[in-house]
Amino acid sequence: MTATMRCDIVSAEQEIFSGAVTMVSLRGTIGELGILPGHAPLLTGIQPGVVQLRLENGEEEVFYASGGFLEIQPSIVTILADTASRAEDIDEAAAAEARQAAERALSEQAADFDFSLATAQLAQAAAQLRTLEELRKRRR
Repeated sequence: MTATMRCDIVSAEQEIFSGAVTMVSLRGTIGELGILPGHAPLLTGIQPGVVQLRLENGEEEVFYASGGFLEIQPSIVTILADTASRAEDIDEAAAAEARQAAERALSEQAADFDFSLATAQLAQAAAQLRTLEELRKRRR
């Protein structure tokens, strides 16, 4: 029997996932994190991007989180995301359009330009597209 821990992925709108997993992988503000059962307690921010879960049956699920916080306790991992979704629910065309719009805004820099907003939008759109790429890799 494989050791498991509970994982909850929660956004401001809803709970996205709750269940037993054997591994959680994501990018935190301190770098790439691979979390296994029994991991030391930790609280850190998370970067926009892919959240990978390995379920107790060996299957893997892929999610997108736009940022937020990760809390690790001995038997539970909680991802409190600003926004989160299952990878298959991401609208690829909308993410590509958002990335193009952010790139245009960065290159044009109008008088009312907000650099931090444009870079955040670009990072989120790029992270959504990376999430879709990861999902495609898993399905091959």
